[in-house]
Amino acid sequence: MDIYILHLETATKVCSVALSLNGEMKQLKETQEDGYSHGENLTSFVEEVLKQEGITPQQLSAVCVTSGPGSYTGLRIGVSTAKGLCYALSIPLIAVDALSAIRDTAAAKYPGKNIIPMIDARRMEVFSAAYDKEGSLLKPVSADIIEADTYREFEPFVACGDGAEKLKPTWEGRNIVFDETLLSSATGQISSAYTKFREQQFEDVAYFEPFYLKDFVMNTKKAP
Repeated sequence: MDIYILHLETATKVCSVALSLNGEMKQLKETQEDGYSHGENLTSFVEEVLKQEGITPQQLSAVCVTSGPGSYTGLRIGVSTAKGLCYALSIPLIAVDALSAIRDTAAAKYPGKNIIPMIDARRMEVFSAAYDKEGSLLKPVSADIIEADTYREFEPFVACGDGAEKLKPTWEGRNIVFDETLLSSATGQISSAYTKFREQQFEDVAYFEPFYLKDFVMNTKKAP
């Protein structure tokens, strides 16, 4: 049986839709704009990838969506769209967190490296997680205010995601590889989503909510 999974990534300014077949990417449509364009683009991107593949929505086996953290508006639009499709088609919902998806993309380019994907929050603040070369968590998902020595215990590492570029001046001289080209993309969900589908790790469509990391505003700088 062919397993078609539709992937929606809306955690950042990137609006990304991918279609996979049996764990392999088949189609991709994405854009990055200064403003959040998910409301205007997401549905049309879904229609386009299905048309390019020559399948109907009824041939989808599941929908995978970014669970967060990231933009409140972007995540809400992505989850609402995914839920609507799952309800209409009576298919399961899969969720993959945005940071692990970026990490999976980065690991293919930087094998054997510690990786810290970061999503830009505001000013010197990011949503981040740290992964070792095997993909295990060194630091769970959190919202952090970045200082000169932040994450030094994980060096050397690759900094990626849309939060990485602004940290170059602050982390100058450290043993860090910056790769701002590795951004949020629905392609980063494909491997994890296929595994979750086979293991039937599905979300409750009625009650699933994005992981907004709302307590971020309560974070303060660490004491010296």
